[in-house]
Amino acid sequence: MATQAKIPVFDGHNDVLSRLWRSPGGAAERRFLDGVDTGHIDLDKAAAGGLAGGLCAVYVASPGLAKDGSGEFATPDQQSALEATLGMTSLLMRIERQSEGRLKICRSAADIRAAMDKGAFASVLHIEGIEAVGADLDVLYVLHAAGLRTLGPVWSRPNLFAYGVPFRFPSSPDIGPGLSEAGKDLVRACNELKIMLDLSHMNEQGFWDIAALSQAPLVASHSNVHALCPHSRNLTDRQLDAIRDTGGLAGINFGVLFLRADGTRNTDTPLSLLVDHIDYIVERIGIDHVALGSDFDGTAIPAAMRSAADLPLLVDLLRTRGYDDAALAKICHGNWIRVLETTWGG
Repeated sequence: MATQAKIPVFDGHNDVLSRLWRSPGGAAERRFLDGVDTGHIDLDKAAAGGLAGGLCAVYVASPGLAKDGSGEFATPDQQSALEATLGMTSLLMRIERQSEGRLKICRSAADIRAAMDKGAFASVLHIEGIEAVGADLDVLYVLHAAGLRTLGPVWSRPNLFAYGVPFRFPSSPDIGPGLSEAGKDLVRACNELKIMLDLSHMNEQGFWDIAALSQAPLVASHSNVHALCPHSRNLTDRQLDAIRDTGGLAGINFGVLFLRADGTRNTDTPLSLLVDHIDYIVERIGIDHVALGSDFDGTAIPAAMRSAADLPLLVDLLRTRGYDDAALAKICHGNWIRVLETTWGG
């Protein structure tokens, strides 16, 4: 029997940069490039699983991972966030320099297509929680010049720009206020610079504030279906409808907290739950509005998905649910490239 061609995956969210940057042992670049790393993603694992690229997140952890008196995660100050952001951004640049063409930082959809055609890992610089930027937005313009093409205004904590949705289960995402005036300025600047806005850690009011203000497709890079898992981080039906109406997408998060109906951090979770969330979105808003946003290296995922090398297991499950090659191409990479091209222009 003929072997089916591997479907390339362009993934909407991973935390490999923050994991490499924080982990001890030095030589983070070589650990990623030489396939000796213990995380979900390195170049060897990516090649084995057909992971052709994705949005590589800069994420600055809360100080000491501490929570404040309200139970919310503490917010890093701008100076420490800027230092960490520059550290992770420069790490990605060093990986590209040392990769001998095996990884490319992509600034356009054409760059992504070219990298995928050459078999290079198509990396897009993303920031998750923009605490490094002040109200004057000066740093935003510098980061854009360095290659920043997508950002989430918040992680799940409040900052200068908005109120990030806390991790709560069971809970609606309707928690707290929306965009500040600085946040509205940030949205306008991102539209001007054609930086994609990621809504995954926005609370519901912030989501609707961006929907009213932004001229770009609405995108939640790594969020799931609230009707199937009532976690505050997941998308309501009304939010999914708005994503469809703007030509945007939702990237399915592999994190078990956002997949399971019981909301527990139990990695003994079948991969079929991932497909259930994909099926729901396809049935509600259409095949053009769902993609993958694994959260590799950032959260607890089903044990069967040991690393990016196991992505073909998910593709095979999708085939058993009736998705043909054209549909798989949309879910695995085509929808992401289309939305990024629409947002970035060209």
